[in-house]
Amino acid sequence: MKVRQSKRMESFQTSIFSELAEYKKKKLKEGATLIDLSIGSPDLAPPSFIKDTLASEVLHDDQYGYSITGSSEFNKTVASFYAQNYDVKVEADDEVLQLMGSQDGLVHFPMVFANSGDLVLVPDPGYTAYAVGIEMAGATPYFMPLKKKNHFLPDLSAIPEAIASQAKMMFLNFPGNPVPALANKEFFAEVVAFAKKYEIIVLHDFAYSELYYEGNKPISFLSVEGAMEVGVEMSSFSKNYNMAGSRIGYLAGNKEIIKAMHQLKSNLDYGVFYPIQKAAIKALKQGSSFCEINRKIYEARRDVLVDGLNAIGWRIDKPDAGMFVWAQVPNGYSSFEFTYTLIEKANVVVVPGHAFGPTGEGYVRIALVEDKDRLKEVVKSIKTSGVLKKGKKT
Repeated sequence: MKVRQSKRMESFQTSIFSELAEYKKKKLKEGATLIDLSIGSPDLAPPSFIKDTLASEVLHDDQYGYSITGSSEFNKTVASFYAQNYDVKVEADDEVLQLMGSQDGLVHFPMVFANSGDLVLVPDPGYTAYAVGIEMAGATPYFMPLKKKNHFLPDLSAIPEAIASQAKMMFLNFPGNPVPALANKEFFAEVVAFAKKYEIIVLHDFAYSELYYEGNKPISFLSVEGAMEVGVEMSSFSKNYNMAGSRIGYLAGNKEIIKAMHQLKSNLDYGVFYPIQKAAIKALKQGSSFCEINRKIYEARRDVLVDGLNAIGWRIDKPDAGMFVWAQVPNGYSSFEFTYTLIEKANVVVVPGHAFGPTGEGYVRIALVEDKDRLKEVVKSIKTSGVLKKGKKT
C-alpha cells in the first residue's frame, strides 16, 4: 500500500534541527566527542521538593483518572503567583487555563483565532513553534525583524497600515528564544495601543520568566495597563523549574481568549496527570529559593562562556536573561557554514540563526546546557581549532 500524506505535510519538511541530529549521529559514529549546545532543554534536575511530590502522589490510587481541565487548586495557585510576583490580578475560574506545556498552547493558539489566509505577526527570529501553529491554521506569518539596533524589539511603526489592519494576532517572547532580549514597560504599552487600534490579539510567551541575571527581572505583559483587554500570557515549568519532561503550563489573561482556547482544548485532550499538577503547584508556592539558585548557576555559565569567547576574539554580548547566547558569527561565514565548521573543527554543536527566521542569518544560538568545566572546554576547543581566523575578529 502506498502511504500518501496530506498536502499540509508539505509544509513540514526536515528541519535544521533534524539535519543537525543526523549529522551529530554521523560524527559520533566516527568517534568524535561532541559538546552539544544546540538543544534548549535544561541539563539540571528539578528541586527535591518537586521530585518528592511526584514520587508521593503517584502512589495514590485516586490520581490516575482524567483531569480534564486541570484542578481548581492549580488555577488558584497561578492566580496567587501572579498577584504576589507581578501585582497582577487574574481570576482563577475564567482567566487561567492549564496546558500540556507551553508548546501545546503555542501550536494550537492560531488554530483558534486565525482563519486560512489571515496574517499573524511573529518575531523574526522567533521560536519555531510559532511557525508550526501558523501553518497548521493555514494562516500567513508576517515577520517582525528583531535587530540589534532596536535592542531586539520589534519596530511596530515599521509595520505597514495594510498589514496591521489585516493581522489577527501577534506573538511576543521576552525573555526570548533564540534572542534572549528583555522588553520594557514602554514597549509593552506601545504593543497594547497597537493591538487596540487594529484589534489584534496578543500572546506573550513568558517561558523564561524566572531565568534572569543581575536583578533584571522580566516584566509580565499582563502588568501593563490595558494588556488584559487585548491579550494573554503563557508560561511553563520546563525551563524555570527544570521540568521539561513533565508537560505542564498555563495561559493567563483575557477571559474571552481563555474561553475560546478552553473550547478547543476540551476537544483535544483529557488533561495533565494529577501528580504533575501537584508538583507544579509546589513549584509555584515554594520555588522562589530554587529559582534564585538556578539563576546563579546559569549566570555563572553565561560568564564563563561569554567572557571566555570574548577573550579569544569572538565578540559576544552578555544576555540579561534566558538560557541562550545569541552570537554574531565571525566575519566571512554564513550561519550554516559556521555551525558545521564548529562541529568539524571544534566538536561543538550550536544552531544556525536562520533556523529561527530570515533575520537570524549571521547569528548562532548557543544553549547554556553544560556545566562550567565543559563550557571552558568549549572555549579552549574553539580557540585551538582556528575557526575564528577566517575573518577579522568580531
